[in-house]
Amino acid sequence: MKLNQKQVTVILRQQGYRLTTQRRAILKTIARSRSHLSPAEIYKRAKQKDPKIGLVTVYRTLELLSHLGVICEMNTRSNARSYLIRGPEEHHHHLICTDCGTVVHFTCCDLSRLEKRLSRETGFEVKGHLLELSGRCPSCQKTAPA
Repeated sequence: MKLNQKQVTVILRQQGYRLTTQRRAILKTIARSRSHLSPAEIYKRAKQKDPKIGLVTVYRTLELLSHLGVICEMNTRSNARSYLIRGPEEHHHHLICTDCGTVVHFTCCDLSRLEKRLSRETGFEVKGHLLELSGRCPSCQKTAPA
């Protein structure tokens, strides 16, 4: 289950950030979506709630929400970013269809051995990871040759 708007509002306030009308419109837009949204889609929808909102505000708010760890950031097949509200304790990754852009979320990944090895070999302190796998979804495999 993903975080709701009220939970994210509490996180923002606990971290000392104000909840402006623009941030509220952006947050509401992302929270109501069931799929990843591009910054342009977020801007378009949030502007309906607050006509004064600017695209720069959308990008700054996305940067803040990402920094606070309340949204999931993903690269799409065209190398554009898209966003979705995270679950409270959710750790998830993505399978992305390179043909149609379908995104499938998955949670199972045990990269602890790899993280430990990389840390040992490089001296890097690993704090977390993101995993995106690309390929072709079942529908695209049926409709078009590789």
